[in-house]
Amino acid sequence: MAEVILSREVPAIAVPYGETVVIPAGTPVSIEQRLGGHFTVTWSGGMAQIRRENADALGEEYQVSHKSETDHKGPPDVDALWQALKGVFDPEIPVNIVDLGLVYSVEIVDMEGERFGVKAAMTLTAPGCGMGPMIAQDARMRLEEVPGVSEAIVDIVWDPPWNQNMISEEGRMELGLV
Repeated sequence: MAEVILSREVPAIAVPYGETVVIPAGTPVSIEQRLGGHFTVTWSGGMAQIRRENADALGEEYQVSHKSETDHKGPPDVDALWQALKGVFDPEIPVNIVDLGLVYSVEIVDMEGERFGVKAAMTLTAPGCGMGPMIAQDARMRLEEVPGVSEAIVDIVWDPPWNQNMISEEGRMELGLV
């Protein structure tokens, strides 16, 4: 856990409510986790997630990936889609959404003119999670970074209901459940 002083005003997402807050420049924050390029911090106002595009305010660097379409032809690689989703984290849980068992399906959709979309279905650990829309948006953005993806749609579904048995072996080890 590292304490830093914000170099500039930063928009953040309040955890667990999902509301946007602005943390003023000069505010001391403690970085609780660095996962998926985002930062979960605590400060006098509570807990929040600072997105990777604002890493510089924490004195951190993060490269936003830019996909290259120049050499890619055809549909996206399914393994690359799942790998992209492994970069998405609930800010309160140090395990990615794939290993948590939150992603139920990833489907490649043929669009017009050699374009491909992706439709994913995922759930949350609890129906009242205020971070759900933010997690789904992060998943959509990660999928759209994969070569061959023109657009992605991520739906939050509740059937079947999530339970801890859906966590992968890797996720269980990370959470200390084995």
